[in-house]
Amino acid sequence: MGLQLPGASFINPGTPLRTALTRAAAQQVLACTALGSDYRPIGVLVDERAIVNALVMLLATGGSTNHTIHWVAVARAAGIHINWDDFDAIGQAVPLLTHIYPNGTADVNHFQAAGGVAFVIRELIDAGLMHADIRTMAPGARAMAAYTEEPQLREGALAYQAAVPVSADESVVRPVARPFEAHGGLRLLQGNLGRALIKTSAVKPEFRRIEAPAVVVEDPKELNRRHQAGNLPQHFVAVVRFQGPRANGMPEMHSLAPLLGMLQGKGCKVALVTDGRLSGASGKFPAAIHVTPEALDGGPLARVQEGDTILLDGEAGRLEVLTEPSAFAARPVAKRTAPPGLDLGRILFGNSRAAVGSAEQGAMSISCDDGAPGT
Repeated sequence: MGLQLPGASFINPGTPLRTALTRAAAQQVLACTALGSDYRPIGVLVDERAIVNALVMLLATGGSTNHTIHWVAVARAAGIHINWDDFDAIGQAVPLLTHIYPNGTADVNHFQAAGGVAFVIRELIDAGLMHADIRTMAPGARAMAAYTEEPQLREGALAYQAAVPVSADESVVRPVARPFEAHGGLRLLQGNLGRALIKTSAVKPEFRRIEAPAVVVEDPKELNRRHQAGNLPQHFVAVVRFQGPRANGMPEMHSLAPLLGMLQGKGCKVALVTDGRLSGASGKFPAAIHVTPEALDGGPLARVQEGDTILLDGEAGRLEVLTEPSAFAARPVAKRTAPPGLDLGRILFGNSRAAVGSAEQGAMSISCDDGAPGT
């Protein structure tokens, strides 16, 4: 989006270059205020092109699933409406250019050494996949071309040089001409269970489709208890509901990752379906997350019963319960039996949860231009 100094993301703290970037950033912020010499308010910088660039970079790098909520909220705060259809459409056009944990063993230091952000941005711009003409925070009012350069120190002063011409390690980052996959790292799932997302870049192709009976819980810890008691089928889809923004503040389901990852490693076919969140770094099993509408709002997850056959297909973009439609629609909606967490944060933000919109609407607790919460 061009809202930071070029190349500033992965420079380690405690180094002279990091210190120089911090100093330059402070000077640039002051210059861009109304009292400075180069007024560039964020309301001017964040337009539709900047939002598209953010989605493109997210998908090209297999970035965090949390951004599928955050970018919707950022865009709406700027008066721009996007939803998961936009992520999915862009993802079909943007290739996956990185293998960084969890969809690879490399960390951000390996990524930076192989070419990093500057290399990826140059590849995307050259391929016509990013808007190169947006206004940015780069000194001199430079456009996105500034972000194809890497910071360095020359005689103690901050300077820039062009990104490496070729990847230093194609097991970590590749050019557009030789991507890891032809599509981006996230996929929209749709079906009679609602709309959800899967981080395909973190899941090997052979694990992206599963058809198995549902194991339905409201508390993630219950799944571990059932495993310890030997009460789980060999193959199953864990349906963890009443974890959405309104129900429980949308907590991370990372506590399930060791169990599901271990079972998958033993040859079991397992998956997760939840209206809560799951960090892409938490596991390499298929997970349909952020299911919308959430169970507390009477979404289809509230009608799923133990033993129902669930289909999760990350390649075809399907999320369905394989039950006769009229019979499924006639089922009563389950009511939450387990109360939400009672930690201090959830107590403090109880009123916000009551007013919050859906995950696909950015899980916002403010009213936007059509008068509906989070829309």
